[in-house]
Amino acid sequence: EIMGQSHRRLLLVSLSVLLLTATPVAADSTLTQRSAIAADQRLVSPGDVFQLGLFPVANGTKWFLGIWFTVSPAAVIWVANRDRPLNASSSGILALSGRGDLVLLDAARDNETVWSSNSSSATVAQLRDNGNLVLADAAGAVVWQSFEHPTNTFVAEMRCGKDLRTGALWALSSWRGADDPSPGDFRYVMDTSSGSPELHVWGKGRKTYRTGPWNGMRFSGIPEMTAFEDMFEFRFTNTTDEVSYVFRDRAGSPVSRVVLNETGVMQRMVWDQAAVTWSVFWSGPRDQCDRYGLCGAFGVCNVVDAVVCGCVRGFRPSSPAEWRMRNASGGCARSTPLQCGLGGGDGFYALRGVKLPETHGSSVDASASLEECGRRCLANCSCTAYAASDIRGGGGGSGCIQWFGELMDTRFVDGGQDLFVRLAMSDLDTTKSKKFLTVIAAVIAGFALLLLSLSFLIWRKFQRRRMGGQIESLVHSPCLMTS
Repeated sequence: EIMGQSHRRLLLVSLSVLLLTATPVAADSTLTQRSAIAADQRLVSPGDVFQLGLFPVANGTKWFLGIWFTVSPAAVIWVANRDRPLNASSSGILALSGRGDLVLLDAARDNETVWSSNSSSATVAQLRDNGNLVLADAAGAVVWQSFEHPTNTFVAEMRCGKDLRTGALWALSSWRGADDPSPGDFRYVMDTSSGSPELHVWGKGRKTYRTGPWNGMRFSGIPEMTAFEDMFEFRFTNTTDEVSYVFRDRAGSPVSRVVLNETGVMQRMVWDQAAVTWSVFWSGPRDQCDRYGLCGAFGVCNVVDAVVCGCVRGFRPSSPAEWRMRNASGGCARSTPLQCGLGGGDGFYALRGVKLPETHGSSVDASASLEECGRRCLANCSCTAYAASDIRGGGGGSGCIQWFGELMDTRFVDGGQDLFVRLAMSDLDTTKSKKFLTVIAAVIAGFALLLLSLSFLIWRKFQRRRMGGQIESLVHSPCLMTS
């Protein structure tokens, strides 16, 4: 404790000396150990795309250090002191300490540190045109960057995902309110525990929304991404080092941002220069079918139906009484148990145009063909469904995702994928089976009628011959001849 107090006193002394000799920054993009930011001063990126400084909320009673778009100061993309606001802008000072740590000090509290980058050896801080605040050492190596510590917003070139080597998460956390940057109830995180990673929104301890897995072009539950390809380049990385998703603005595209708002809704917004406002290009969840698990296990949601929840073919509501009350969260149960090689065997029903089910408990083999994927699934009694993991190249796609448990959170979407659900053979395509049986019955009935007709004709011919023989016998009878 004594050593800790000594360290804090030494830090305060060094910062006091620094602040006495520091030069205020005016519209510069860099901050050095001989400069500082105070009150209404700003760091401005080289192309004047972003600014860093103090901004007020709650009628000016609370102040935060943040980064925002120059064209839209209200669009704050990053906040430093989310948990410890300043009471007045005049008391805030941003400086690089002698040990290379970027700190926000509260002059009204004897230069108390209210936020720190917890870095070392940094000699310069720079705000770049992509909105990234970067700390670098004397050799130019990056020792800390704001893109590694996102708040509620992603912008171009910022990663969302996880560093599998260090365990670091690049995730969003919502604001507490529209005018309160402190951490809120919702988080947007990459789930890397499954065979095919996907992005989830969590709120108050439960999952509220998911994007679906990456299918080589987009997340399977966000078909709108295809319509944005002329504006953005989407890239998904899945290696032993990291799992991440990033987008980049194409040349000539307007600035954009992806925000997790205080109600748990993800929104992609693009700046409309002519209207001087942000246009919402996409939201997730977009409708009630995007609510996680609305129709339960083996249920499928269709927003165009009056009753949005239904069961996959071969399944029935687990609790008809609850379904009648429009509560389908209990999901569906199989109508016929899987045979797994016994009796009539199993097959697959093609559920077309869907957002793929949650991939938790799935496995992926990107090198397998879709046909091989089906054979593998049929040979494994635990496999309940399969689909292509990559839809690029046309056709049915390539690669293999297999599910080994309940199929959760499936819905119909425009441009959705094909999911092949395992069913007992008796539950497969019952309409065609009935037609086939009808045809067989008609053929058998016709054949029987033909046999009956032939039998009748043969009988009649036999009877005629027999009657003819009897008449001839009577004609030649001795009795008739002597009479």
